[in-house]
Amino acid sequence: MKKNIFKNNSGLTLIEILVGVVVSSIMLMAMYTSYSVVNKSFSKVNDRAKISSSGRDIVELLMRDIRMAGFKYILGTNAFDFPTRSYLQFIGGDTTVALSHDAIIIESGENALGYGGETFVRHKGTHQCCDRIHIVYDDFNQNDAVQPYKRYKATYYAKPVSDRADRVFKNARYAVYKTLRSWRQPLDEEIGSWVDDCSECFVGQKVRDYIVDMEFIPLDEKGRRISPLPNPTSLEGRESLNKIRAIDVKLTFRSKNPFYKFKTKEGKERTIKALSDRTQKFSDTFLRDAVVVTVHTRNIGTY
Repeated sequence: MKKNIFKNNSGLTLIEILVGVVVSSIMLMAMYTSYSVVNKSFSKVNDRAKISSSGRDIVELLMRDIRMAGFKYILGTNAFDFPTRSYLQFIGGDTTVALSHDAIIIESGENALGYGGETFVRHKGTHQCCDRIHIVYDDFNQNDAVQPYKRYKATYYAKPVSDRADRVFKNARYAVYKTLRSWRQPLDEEIGSWVDDCSECFVGQKVRDYIVDMEFIPLDEKGRRISPLPNPTSLEGRESLNKIRAIDVKLTFRSKNPFYKFKTKEGKERTIKALSDRTQKFSDTFLRDAVVVTVHTRNIGTY
């Protein structure tokens, strides 16, 4: 007689299988929730780090150029038969910023929007971004026999950025650009003009994106704010040009992606105070952070 081979076989009941599925689902949900929380925390930390990194990078560029403002190269006695010091002539007191060779010129607020004063819809219709700064300094290149002494103008400015050209700027966003121009005046020749054909020069190179405000406050030798701003377009502005001894620089960046979960309630906007009277208030979900640094001008007023 044959034995029943299935008699002693054991297996899982339907209830046991369902219990296993439920337990596995709970574990997967817990793992996903933990991952989601960690991922969001990492994203926020990463956004803060990116803002901090952007601030450091552009501040280093500004500090280097502002410290060079007004610098005149002195070569001294040499075996190349070059002049002992910079022979480049100075154009000052001009009523146009484009031609002026003053060490530092600052254009503020809505008059300095963009590189050519473009007009566009600003944040809430009142936000002013950003100041524009022009920095002029001399340098030297012994391998250039035609024009060993060099003069450069570095300009930092901001322009609005949008994914669509016709989009109204609900959340104002700008990018910082830099233009480097050179002065052409070979030995024993007449005063030249600003040119953009030098190998190291460039026009409109993007430096950093996602900036909210860029502000420059000039200070005199006693640390007092200089008013009006140093600018050759007015008599009062021209008188301020040689008083600069330091520049307070304030840069405000925002995160690329939304940072806060909820928008603020009406009347309780997140506030960022500027160095002057440009207090900014926002009710969106972006993270904003400001970098403030004082840069001393080393060469203005030394010659």
